[in-house]
Amino acid sequence: MRKAHAMHRQASGFTLIEVLVALAIVAVAMSAAVRAAGQMTQADGLLRDRSIALLAAQGRMAELRLEGLPGNGRKVLECDQGRLRLSCEQRVTPVGDLLQLSIRVHDRERGGPPLARLETLVARDRLQVTP
Repeated sequence: MRKAHAMHRQASGFTLIEVLVALAIVAVAMSAAVRAAGQMTQADGLLRDRSIALLAAQGRMAELRLEGLPGNGRKVLECDQGRLRLSCEQRVTPVGDLLQLSIRVHDRERGGPPLARLETLVARDRLQVTP
């Protein structure tokens, strides 16, 4: 009778296989969460750098308007902002009776495409053009 009673008795708790499967599922979920957090941090850093680069472009555009426009052509200047080492590429191009001002801001350390671009058209008679 003891054998029959022992065979019908149900075990309580989890088997080793069930625990290992649960740990594997948790590990996969945690690695996906860590990867997503890393990507969000990287995207946040890029957005911050682009915002700072746009401020640099707006500052350079304001300087051009206050100083008077340089002659037509291209000029590259350093326009660092805090820890970012930036270069501002300005272009002045005649377009009929207007001048097209274009500022592109690049990261000098990383290279790559511009972090920010700013363009506008200005009437020649509103700004003094310096030789």
